[in-house]
This record gives sequence, structure tokens and C-alpha cells, in this order.
Amino acid sequence: MAKYAFFLGCIAPLRYPGIERSTRDVCKALGVELVDLKDASCCPAPGVIKSFSKDTWLAAAARNLALAEKEGLDILTICNGCYGSLFDAAHELHEDKKLLDSVNKILAEIGLKYSGGTKVRHFAEVLYKDVGVDKIKEAVKKPLDYKAAAFYGCHFLKPSGIKKLDDPENPKMLDELIAAVGAESMPRKQKMMCCGAGGGLRSQFGENAMQLTRANLENIKEGGASMIIDVCPFCHLQFDAGQKDSGFNFPVLHLSQLYGIAMGMDAKDLGLNAHVTPVKL
Repeated sequence: MAKYAFFLGCIAPLRYPGIERSTRDVCKALGVELVDLKDASCCPAPGVIKSFSKDTWLAAAARNLALAEKEGLDILTICNGCYGSLFDAAHELHEDKKLLDSVNKILAEIGLKYSGGTKVRHFAEVLYKDVGVDKIKEAVKKPLDYKAAAFYGCHFLKPSGIKKLDDPENPKMLDELIAAVGAESMPRKQKMMCCGAGGGLRSQFGENAMQLTRANLENIKEGGASMIIDVCPFCHLQFDAGQKDSGFNFPVLHLSQLYGIAMGMDAKDLGLNAHVTPVKL
């Protein structure tokens, strides 16, 4: 059984606990063991922290990487932002010994040391590359005939040169993961557009963020989808809460929640009551 240190991030446990619950249950059903990463902090969000101080961002990220390394585990994330931040930090520290030495001087102040060996994986990546679509199909108890819009987000596939997960401009991974439960991933224009929330845009320039969100929603409607499937709680928040008073009402599900439905989980356990935009199963 594959085993990972489970990195929750900030938004899922605080705003959408159903994403956490469904991830735990789905992973268990598919033979992936998740171990709580004790004392983990924010990833930290690169769009905010890294913009002001790269050294602070790198040290905070390295602390999380060191905690996982101490347990002898790689990290599994359910958030694109966490994935992007921790993956980028792990990559830089693995490739630059001077940078690693500098960070370890800071970590030494709190009794930690990082050797640069922790790998960072995304939930969707592990499902696709390690578990496999065939095994996922075998676990489905309730095939779904949803017409869905696959929303990849910005930090899942990029920087593509070092992640090398899929074609960053025309990816198929999430579409195939959606199809594994019987749903149809609907095509649309500007598929890789940002949700609008990233880089602090949501908090500082809310209307600008909503312009991007509305453009996505219009494209999703035009493409014929009836719901949005994401792999990032921040994208999830932007679409779920951002639809209020917008004239749109697409149900929004994290991939783990979609799988939870297909595997027969109860709606209450999926945390759908925490969504701003109602989800009717």
C-alpha cells in the first residue's frame, strides 16, 4: 500500500471539511494510506509570502518538507496552491546545495534539518499515475452520468518543465479521471484560464478576480457542462462562493467528492452542506 504524509492546507479543513473527509475515504478505498502531518503550517502561499520574501517562503516550506522527511514519507496534497508551493520549494532545495545549507541554518533554530529528499505529489496525480483509471473504475458503486467541466487550475500542471505531468495547454489527465466514474468531461474554450483567485487577486482586487470567474462560467455554460469538477480548494472556493448573485448556479465538486459520490459515500460525509452553491445529487 502506498503511504503519504497528508498535507491538508488551509482552505479545505477550514472551509470545506468534506474535501478532507472524502479524500481520506477515497484513498483508503483505493489502497493509499494517508498519515497526518503533525505540526504542519501553511504551505505557505507563494502568491503572498514569496512575493514579499523568498527566504521566508522557502524556510516555511522547508519546515513542512522536513516534517515529512522526519516521518520517512513523501507528501500528498489536495490543493494546487499547496502543491505548487511545496513542489517548487522541494525542487529548488534539491537542486541547489547552497540554498539548502542556508535554509538548514534557519531550521536548526527549531531543531529540524532537511536533506532535500521529500517528494511532493498531488492527489489527482497519484490517482492517475499510481492507482490507475482501471482500478478506479472497479471501485465505482454508482456510475455517474454527469456532464462536467474539468477545472485544472494554474498550479497543478505548471511549471510544466519540472512537473512533467501532462500537456499544460491541452491536458487530458483530469478529463480521464472524471470519465472513470462514468461522467463526461465537456469541452470548452479557454479551458486553462485562471479561476480568478490566485496570487492574492481575490483578496486585493475582488472585481478583477470575478471578471475571470464570470468568463470561466460563461465558457462552461456554453460548453454544455452542468457542474464543475476541480482539484484545488481555492479554485473550489472561488467558483462556489463566487457564483452567489452572479446568475450562475453550477454545483462545484472537488475530484475527491465526485469519487465519494461514485463510491457510495453519504452526502453529509461529503460536506456538501458547507457549499454556498447547492449541490443536488
